[in-house]
Amino acid sequence: MAGSDPQPKKATPPRPAINAPRKPLQVMHISRKTEEAIINERQSEKEFSEKTKDKRFNEKAIDEKEISELKKAPEQKKLMQGDPSDNLQAMTMEDLLNSENNSKNKKKIEVFDDQNVFEKKSRTVDEFDFDEDEFLAALEENQPIGTTGEIAKGSVIAVESDGVYVDIGGKAPGFMPKNECGLGVITNLKERFPKGLCVEVLVTREQNADGMVTISCRALELRKSWDKVQNLAKEGKVIRVKINGFNRGGVTCDFEGLRGFIPRSQLEDGENHQSLVSKTINTAFLEVNPERRKLVLSEKKAAIASRFSELEIGQLIDGEILTIKPYGFFVDLKGVSGLLHHSMVTNGSMRSLREVFQTGESIKALITDLDPSRGRIGLNTALLEGPPGELITDKAKVMEEADERAIKARNSLNKAKVDPQKEEKDINLSS
Repeated sequence: MAGSDPQPKKATPPRPAINAPRKPLQVMHISRKTEEAIINERQSEKEFSEKTKDKRFNEKAIDEKEISELKKAPEQKKLMQGDPSDNLQAMTMEDLLNSENNSKNKKKIEVFDDQNVFEKKSRTVDEFDFDEDEFLAALEENQPIGTTGEIAKGSVIAVESDGVYVDIGGKAPGFMPKNECGLGVITNLKERFPKGLCVEVLVTREQNADGMVTISCRALELRKSWDKVQNLAKEGKVIRVKINGFNRGGVTCDFEGLRGFIPRSQLEDGENHQSLVSKTINTAFLEVNPERRKLVLSEKKAAIASRFSELEIGQLIDGEILTIKPYGFFVDLKGVSGLLHHSMVTNGSMRSLREVFQTGESIKALITDLDPSRGRIGLNTALLEGPPGELITDKAKVMEEADERAIKARNSLNKAKVDPQKEEKDINLSS
């Protein structure tokens, strides 16, 4: 058309050269869901659609009810806060009757609950069918038998090569190992412990998981032996033992199943202590210690103890002056030594102890103190005097007439023992 601008021509793209290389084709990748995922989605949609109308209706009704209650809550609050008469006017007769019945039922329920609580609290033990005898029997049945250190009695029920089984009243028998069946070596257990034999044992280990306890005849015999030895030591008794061995320090022996030791210093012939093996000697107790199992004996102390058994207070005895000390004389009394204190020598005044007796001199003296446990003997020569100081002026006459004078002195000693008791009795009667 005339007057109009000519339309511009579209530019034509350049043509590629005939021999130019072609670009590879672009392929669009479309991601597809797997068949399994598609099947699961369809299944869930089907389950949701298969919901019953009643169920969906119930859910919807519940939601609507909750919403209506939330809307009514402020109104109910206003009614509660308002005039009670308005509330009563708003309530119908049916509501009043229903509320009255509900309150009565509530009170009945509360009374019933209180009654149940009271009945539960007031029930006695007899209502539970309780049997006291059965309860005590159950306690005794479950109570463990045999504590460590306890003495038990029972009967032999079985003998094995490694030990003996004894019925001591527990849920399981007690087992006594072979080395605990007694003192010394036992070669035949069946002869020593026939079936049915009643024995007394000491429990050395409490029951294990099976209820069995470990027992011992040997431990019980050793305990009895230590008790016997302690009593003999307290009484200061002399015992006879057989020497069964020796070492550098002394000799060994057995007494009541216990191993004793006698040091060389406590033997009469300590230089030739080997020759005492298989010999029987008298001994006394030096140390008795059950906790440390220590038993020490002495032959010398036994000689002293036997010598003490021959002495008594008031007895006139011959001796020899061994040594002179500032406090008195030590006198040899044929196996034991006594002390003549300077205050017991004479009733007179003396300037020196040597003025009366000399070392090695034979004298006669009265026994005025005797302590076997401490090994002490107290002597007195002043009681043999006539006038005070006679031993200084005429010692020979006093020693010659010592036997006759000892009778008089003994009577005065006995009187001195009786008079304090009589005076004490008179004081008690007067009071």
